[in-house]
Amino acid sequence: MSWFKRKDKGIQTPTEEKKDIPKGLWYKTPSGKIIDSDDLKANFWVCEEDGYHVRIGSKEYFQIFFDDNVFTELDPNLTSKDSLKFVDTIKYSERLKEAQAKTNLKDAVRTAVGKSLGKDLVIAAMDFSFIGGSMGGVVGEKIARAINYSIQNKIPFLMISKSGGARMMESGSSLMQLVKTSAKLAQLDEAKIPYISLCTDPTTGGATASFSMLGDINIAEPDALIAFAGPRVVKDTTGKELPKGFQHSEFVLEHGFLDAIFERKQLKKQVNLYIDLIQNLPIRS
Repeated sequence: MSWFKRKDKGIQTPTEEKKDIPKGLWYKTPSGKIIDSDDLKANFWVCEEDGYHVRIGSKEYFQIFFDDNVFTELDPNLTSKDSLKFVDTIKYSERLKEAQAKTNLKDAVRTAVGKSLGKDLVIAAMDFSFIGGSMGGVVGEKIARAINYSIQNKIPFLMISKSGGARMMESGSSLMQLVKTSAKLAQLDEAKIPYISLCTDPTTGGATASFSMLGDINIAEPDALIAFAGPRVVKDTTGKELPKGFQHSEFVLEHGFLDAIFERKQLKKQVNLYIDLIQNLPIRS
């Protein structure tokens, strides 16, 4: 799985390039730029000098999109179960407890409803810090319930993807979340409710194979990894040398897989612009 951290010498997963939100007073980007953490936060967790987008989670995206960071979280207490009694290096049940303690999250997605530029918006935002943003039963169920909420209340839906793919510890049931969420999005489409998909770094595996690419509008952040399989896997499978950055958002946009790329500070305005256009409503400023 692309989210699984490999420890063998000389082997690196492609999604390890971008680090999560810095914990200290200073942060160093991959290009060597040093930035004060407070300045980084004030600039939407983007390095002003080189435009580097630090990987953030649901907490920060809710702050970006919801007016005054006011929202109601949906289904906040759903948690995964170890139905298969799965064991790899440790028991899955223990891995879940470790992830919950480390991240203060219940699982790899949070869903919420609130005002964005004055109008209601339902958001499902994934967290890569929770077992690589992997998709298990809870992730699929929370996304499905959020879509149901959108349908019942006629509220536009925004999906913020950040995932390494299906969660292997839940086996086939994790793959069924692709079908489940796609079916729910079909119902959302039938109800003529706008769906905007935002792909962030990384959007891979089952997320790309389902809900992440089914938006009325599919957008991304700069330099986000967007793929089904990682570049190393693709190269080994095809036996060909692949173009540099062929799975990053700029290349993906150029080849018709995305509608637009926006810097993080533009996201709130642009997402709501698309919603207004889709609904043929006056454009909000």
